[in-house]
Amino acid sequence: MNTTGLVLEGGGMRGLYTAGVLEYFLEQKLFFPYVIGVSAGACMGASYLSRQKGRNKEVNVGLASDHRFISFRNLLLKRQLFGMDFLFDEIPNKIIPFDYETFKKGEEQFVIGTTDCHTGQPIYYNKQEHGDDILTIIRASSSLPFVAPTVAYNGRTLLDGGLIDPIPIGKAHQDGFRKNVVIMTKAEDFRRKPSKAARLAKFFYRQYPEIGELLERRHLVYNNTLAELEEKESSGYAFVIKPSLEIPVSRIERKQNRLLALYELGYADAKKQYKQLLAWLG
Repeated sequence: MNTTGLVLEGGGMRGLYTAGVLEYFLEQKLFFPYVIGVSAGACMGASYLSRQKGRNKEVNVGLASDHRFISFRNLLLKRQLFGMDFLFDEIPNKIIPFDYETFKKGEEQFVIGTTDCHTGQPIYYNKQEHGDDILTIIRASSSLPFVAPTVAYNGRTLLDGGLIDPIPIGKAHQDGFRKNVVIMTKAEDFRRKPSKAARLAKFFYRQYPEIGELLERRHLVYNNTLAELEEKESSGYAFVIKPSLEIPVSRIERKQNRLLALYELGYADAKKQYKQLLAWLG
């Protein structure tokens, strides 16, 4: 167990599946020495590591219909579909407070993946060195192209971590964790198709040409990562939890009934596989 990591995929509002799985882990007091996530995975992972039961559900289901959370109104007025100030300032500091103290006291390593706009390379930040700025970093990791602005941090210009490293199991392995539990947000047979937005990105992000290049080959990166993950799973180095049913939830979903159904599916899948997971953990 001391050598097993937890890897959290992104996926926008599909991250409610991850939230459900992590809620079950919280109830069972199951924690890992190393947690790495990108985008929505990093968001859900933070509340898991702050030991705040029910917080992910309260925020991401309870507030999803609020226009400040996600709306075309945000896009028109602020050029961002998700209300990033609302999500990463008002909610954690005023509405549904994030427990910074418990989060920072936790012994777990927490690593967040982002994408450097200038180089197109993955940049990772850890809780130990950047704990005071954790929400800024998660915001950067969650800033999807076209629907959220870039984030300036530590001399870099950053976007969504899932662009370059969508399932960061390679980074976990690099950091010394050969065995990993991986929570995914897409069903069994999913394979990413070429992006129709790649050409538009080259114009939209013309000051960052690497972003357009990343979107053009994003499907290849994702599908290659899936192939590597399947190999690790078959050789016993990965335990994968993914949606057992296809629930129609988009990255920008606002319908609370669908979000709740996905959350409950994550919880149910985790509960169903828990004994098998414990046996795998040894």
